[in-house]
Amino acid sequence: MEHLTYLLLLLIYLVIPIILSIQKKVRFVFRVRYLIPATIFSGALFLMMCRRFTEFGIWNFNDEYITGIFWFKVPLEMWMSVIIIPFSSVYIYEWLKIKLEKFEKANLFLAVSLILIISFIALAYFYSRALFSFFVFFLTAIYLGYTIFRNRFKKHLTKFYLSYFIMLIPFIIVSFIMNLLPVITYNDAHILPVSVLGIPVERFVYLYLMMLINFTIYEYISERQYY
Repeated sequence: MEHLTYLLLLLIYLVIPIILSIQKKVRFVFRVRYLIPATIFSGALFLMMCRRFTEFGIWNFNDEYITGIFWFKVPLEMWMSVIIIPFSSVYIYEWLKIKLEKFEKANLFLAVSLILIISFIALAYFYSRALFSFFVFFLTAIYLGYTIFRNRFKKHLTKFYLSYFIMLIPFIIVSFIMNLLPVITYNDAHILPVSVLGIPVERFVYLYLMMLINFTIYEYISERQYY
């Protein structure tokens, strides 16, 4: 059972969507087709990053807690994570769009986004030798900047940030357990000396970037209804 640890931990991300689905107000099944292209694009990016980070020794997986199944040198669990996390977060997002339809703080979250862009650029510059930190902060700053200055996602910022805050609950639980065991170990030379409950701060930005990529592509395709 130990070898299924990481795989089983990923199921925690599905707890909130399962609870919310009891209300049966989100017909997400009809919108999953818009999420598929987003998941493919973001999944390819994050799986490539995972492979490179492993090859460069930035992080390592503990063989005791993974299945040992690898595709293109990336463990099965990481393949599952780039599917489960977007699905869970977008389901929460759609639920919020219904439950909090009139709650909007677009200007507030736009200001927060601009502050984050500046902060990520600064962190990427000052910690350019810490590869995990640099790539996560730099890519997030670039993509967030692109998203904000195109000005097409502003109306969705409120629900995006609320979804992110909710997703932090399973994320912290899963990441805390993974660090405690540990399932993944990090090279201290490539991360900031800052952590929350032992979770490298880069992991929070990593989740933020994954959600942002999926949400923006998901909304872009769904609004235009290409298929």
